[in-house]
Amino acid sequence: MNGINYLKAVRFERPDYIPMNFHINAACWNHYDRERMFDLMEEHPFLFPGFVRPKSFGPIVYDLVARKDSPFTDNFGCVWNTTEDGITGTVTKHPLADWGNFASYKAPNPEICMGIGPINWEKTRVWIQKCKLENGFAGAGLRHGHTFLQLCDLRGYENLIFDMMDEEPKLFELIDMVENFNKYIVEKYISLGVDQMGYGEDLGMQVGPMLSPDNFRKYIMPSYQRLMKPARDKGIIVHMHSDGDIRDLVDDIIKGGVQVINLQDLVNGIDWIAKRFAGKVCIDLDIDRQLITPFGSPGQIDALIREEVEKLSTPQGGLTMIYGLYPGVPLENVKALMDAMERYAFYH
Repeated sequence: MNGINYLKAVRFERPDYIPMNFHINAACWNHYDRERMFDLMEEHPFLFPGFVRPKSFGPIVYDLVARKDSPFTDNFGCVWNTTEDGITGTVTKHPLADWGNFASYKAPNPEICMGIGPINWEKTRVWIQKCKLENGFAGAGLRHGHTFLQLCDLRGYENLIFDMMDEEPKLFELIDMVENFNKYIVEKYISLGVDQMGYGEDLGMQVGPMLSPDNFRKYIMPSYQRLMKPARDKGIIVHMHSDGDIRDLVDDIIKGGVQVINLQDLVNGIDWIAKRFAGKVCIDLDIDRQLITPFGSPGQIDALIREEVEKLSTPQGGLTMIYGLYPGVPLENVKALMDAMERYAFYH
């Protein structure tokens, strides 16, 4: 990604093109013919700048929480399981499912870990400076699922929702514990000179949010705002991601100072997204992975990307787009999507 052009898009400063990000999930390398995938990457240099076809393909390194038959216990004591290499698993053991364990529970140390796996802050500093030098931009963020989902992982989803409804006093203590952990990471990244801070976690279901707007405002939004404030105060871009239908929560999310909102297209509705955000807040559009790209025709895929660009972009900027490829999408559709993303990146 060209960092300077991305900053222009986010700040409505007339970018040269719409930033496009095509992400290939690690599980894809077990499902698609690798040479054909390499062909597609070579054919689309805009999406894969600098790609060099590997002469050999060694073992795939999967994320710690995406390894089949290898349960992983994260830094918070949550146990993750997945049934397919490369696909992020789910927490199957919640260390605070019983509040009786809370008195002896200790939060992890953010000086040495991110919550899911270790971190070396000195190496991170070098990486950030390298990004800024080579690309003019360095972005970082909290782990996906930093607050609401972290509470779900610790307590279990149902327990957490009952805690909110019951106004369980210990819940406020747990939120403070999680927030303090996150605060260290936010402030550390800021001290290292990042240009953008990401606050990604899923709040939506297929229809509606995973928690009520009232409970979001009472328990989650205040923590969001405190975590985003250090970045806002330093003029650092605040990026927020959530999968699912977040229409009932998005106004409160934006109040935290979010400048880039990453949300799913068809779940929330292209027209709704256009009415709410186009020309006002930068949209980082998550392109459909449920309906048209896996099951539609190449022509429908082209029409979808064109519609989204026509309705959501402006010559001043305010739109970036991302697609995550997962197993199951026909290769002809993969090609059609790559073609469309490259074609309509220069629509304006």
